[in-house]
Amino acid sequence: MKKNSFYIAMRVFATLFPQGLSRRKRRAFFIGFVVATFSIGAMFSPMGQVVLSESGNPQKQTQVQTDVQRLEGRWVRPDGGYILELRKIKKDGSLMAAYFNPRPIKVYSAKWSRREGKINLFVELRDVNYPGSKYNLQYEPGVDRLKGTYFQAVEKQTFNIEFVRGK
Repeated sequence: MKKNSFYIAMRVFATLFPQGLSRRKRRAFFIGFVVATFSIGAMFSPMGQVVLSESGNPQKQTQVQTDVQRLEGRWVRPDGGYILELRKIKKDGSLMAAYFNPRPIKVYSAKWSRREGKINLFVELRDVNYPGSKYNLQYEPGVDRLKGTYFQAVEKQTFNIEFVRGK
């Protein structure tokens, strides 16, 4: 028979079990012993280690949130001076976005997501001459820029564009 922790605990219990106690006291002693054995076993089991390692997860989430916070600020498209301003970035994927060309253009929706470890940004515009124009961008942290595509709804054309951080 393989000697696992339960088998060893039962052998220890059998040698320590007080034979002169009443049935009620033996039952209470047995239940206390089993609870203590499983509690101690849980602390050293692989399952306990997984739970302990998950407690380190908030630090990772903080790092992710900090990484996403780098999107916050004013971004400029060098090919035309269009400005995309991002603020109030939340971990649920929501954010506040404003767009200027040079006057304000209504932003219908804006959200960020993470796919394959990369931060993606989606912005949809709905205003005069912008009926559903969309930006699909990806943040490049090494060069601190947003790069992706812009769908111009009036012309029904898609362009490769980039935004650099405004000063």
